[in-house]
Amino acid sequence: PGDLPDGSAASGPEEAAAAPQQRPWPGGSREAAPVASADPYRTRLFKVPGTGRGAQGRRSPAETDGGHTVRARRPRGPLSRLHLTATLQAAAPYQVARGRAGRALVLAKDDFREQVRRGRESNLVLFVVDASGSMAARQRMGAVKGAVMSLLMDAYQRRDKIGMITFRGTGAELALPPTSSVEVGAARLEQLPTGGRTPLAAGLLRAHEVLRIERLRDPDRRPLLVVVTDGRATGGRDALAQAGRAAGLLAAQGVASVVLDCESGHVRLGLAHTLAAQLGGPAVTLDELRAEGVAALVRDHRSSSPQRKAA
Repeated sequence: PGDLPDGSAASGPEEAAAAPQQRPWPGGSREAAPVASADPYRTRLFKVPGTGRGAQGRRSPAETDGGHTVRARRPRGPLSRLHLTATLQAAAPYQVARGRAGRALVLAKDDFREQVRRGRESNLVLFVVDASGSMAARQRMGAVKGAVMSLLMDAYQRRDKIGMITFRGTGAELALPPTSSVEVGAARLEQLPTGGRTPLAAGLLRAHEVLRIERLRDPDRRPLLVVVTDGRATGGRDALAQAGRAAGLLAAQGVASVVLDCESGHVRLGLAHTLAAQLGGPAVTLDELRAEGVAALVRDHRSSSPQRKAA
């Protein structure tokens, strides 16, 4: 097999044959022209763990103004949604001591309880997309763009904000600052060329900085980091170690993450799964991203289980 533009070997003859036409770009490396994305599809749902308090949306569990009442609590600040039953239960044991002389209950300030409602919140979905030469095979990059486009559409339907970082060559670029405009994100994705080395650590560090700033701007909006890569890291002797340290910074901040594993070919290094473990999140292949693909995996698992076979 031939060499890819970042100096790494191609995964197989199919990728070598499918590599798109390339042109020189600053720094002496080569850049592949943008590849059109494959058709989008319905993806599986990724959620941020725990319970948030962000703006109402359709992704992760949260305490919201809408939704259904799940419990009562003492008010935090001005009382907004009275939980009548819980308030009466809190007041009932003290009626004799308060000198109740009639049918009406004697209420004290400490009796009042408010409703806690559980719904779903919108999140900040930040994509970190590998645009290096190791991703340059035309068929694979088209599939990768189709996957990201599908996730963008899912974010739009769930009222999320989105952002996009791309990394290639010698650094990372904030291609799309966090926004609610999925159309702009789709346009930036379609125009994305590939080429050069794979500065994975730079992409993760840029994500860490973007999320730090967004946390100051909107502390209640929880982030979901989606890293789209085959897990390779080039550009230095300890490039993989640097990427692992950068992933550790994000994990230490409690950032929820998903790695979209784009590795292909017969020989698999499993680097994307290693990165996912360092981030503290799952790794998902392109095939597993499809909602219908997940349903098929569940059906296959159930049909092959001992209980099913015994039946």
